Amino acid sequence: MQKTALPALALSVALLALAGCDDRSVATAAIPASAAGAGPRAPALSPAAQVGQMVFFDKNLSGGGNMSCASCHDPQYAYGPPNSVSVQLGSDPTLYGVRAVPSLRYRESTPAFDDDAPNPDGVTSNSPGGGFMADGRAATMAAQVALPLLNPLEMNNPSKEAVVKAVQRSSYAELFKKAYGADVFDDTDKAFDAVGSAIQALETEDLSFHPYSSKYDLYVFNKAGGTLTPAERRGEVLFHSTGVTNCSGCHYTGANFNGNSGLMTDFTYQALGAPRNDRSIPNNPDPIPANDDPAYFDMGLCGPYRTDHLPATPGTANPYCGMFKVPALRNVATRGAFFHNGVLHSLDQVVNFYNTRDTNPEYWYPADPDGNGAPRANPGWALQPTHVPGATVRKYNDLPRAQQGNVDEEVPLGTGEGGDKTLASGTQPRAPGATPVMTPEQIADLVCFLGVLSDGYQPPAKAPTTGRCVK
Repeated sequence: MQKTALPALALSVALLALAGCDDRSVATAAIPASAAGAGPRAPALSPAAQVGQMVFFDKNLSGGGNMSCASCHDPQYAYGPPNSVSVQLGSDPTLYGVRAVPSLRYRESTPAFDDDAPNPDGVTSNSPGGGFMADGRAATMAAQVALPLLNPLEMNNPSKEAVVKAVQRSSYAELFKKAYGADVFDDTDKAFDAVGSAIQALETEDLSFHPYSSKYDLYVFNKAGGTLTPAERRGEVLFHSTGVTNCSGCHYTGANFNGNSGLMTDFTYQALGAPRNDRSIPNNPDPIPANDDPAYFDMGLCGPYRTDHLPATPGTANPYCGMFKVPALRNVATRGAFFHNGVLHSLDQVVNFYNTRDTNPEYWYPADPDGNGAPRANPGWALQPTHVPGATVRKYNDLPRAQQGNVDEEVPLGTGEGGDKTLASGTQPRAPGATPVMTPEQIADLVCFLGVLSDGYQPPAKAPTTGRCVK
């Protein structure tokens, strides 16, 4: 039982004044009033959101009494994990998760999953989009809460009843009844659903879940302290370049379904062919234990956790396999693990992966022992430290062969397989051995721009004159 009430995070959130807009590259008029208002404000939380705050920090709601929502979604780390390990330990410390933990910020704008969702850019054709979790299998934030609570690899509760009894024993039980009715504990399903509703209320009402307090927000509203450095500005231009990085093709910056702008996602799903996070990576500090089974594959929309898009048979191609939700890029520079399996650990690695996945697959994937000559060193950011010339690279090794045709080939990616294939962007794919589309200098600039998306930015008293992202 908790002895004291936790501090109200929402009451300590101070938002930067971001009134007005200009004609810069992002449509800013639809950014929420919390970002564009005249000054700091932190509205009082409703009883439901106050309950959600208690629930969010309550370790007693885990099977071992040792893990809360905040254990993996730390407020000090943009409601993401407080470390850089690929997947987190669960309440049972002998069990590891199978997917990297996402940030919980800016989730209130996510629509429910739809196989035929309209793309918010109003141009791109409909495709799978929306939903919560990496595979979209929860329709709402409230429904999503149930999944980690009951997952043996996460909070490890044996039943809904165990969760409800923990809430009933808590110091906030009376507040729970005030928010959801005096008889709420008489119906286990009703009380359990209320736990999810309380978390949804917290994530919706507490401005710390969507503070819009980055340098980027100052920049798009032309406010003091929001001037981008030359490197950051070059990175922004690259971000929107359809012929070079094509980032904004998926990490959309315009107004989304709920009218908010600048979230850097279109809520769609992509198969990117991220390398398998297993022991084939030399000196891998945290391979995913589930990947020790060669028959196990995490294929996102087509299983194993989502079951309504499974292939007809294991060897049958299915267009949903390998697809995971495009994340929002806000606070991406605060993360230490990237992609659904946490296989990469820096933004430099991620951007270089996009740039060289198909021109230099030997940087990222294991190879068969059929090459010739001495091993050659790969760049320091590569996942594989060396390669042997001529070796057969086991590309897209985290998908069964039948599903590898789903992997995205849009710029800056492109396998080159077939040679004469023209991508949807109108460009030719890059064959292995071709020159990557981005230069090292462009990659550095793009990473600098991604850094301005982090919340909590405080303009320095004097602009820096040295550093990676200055000139």
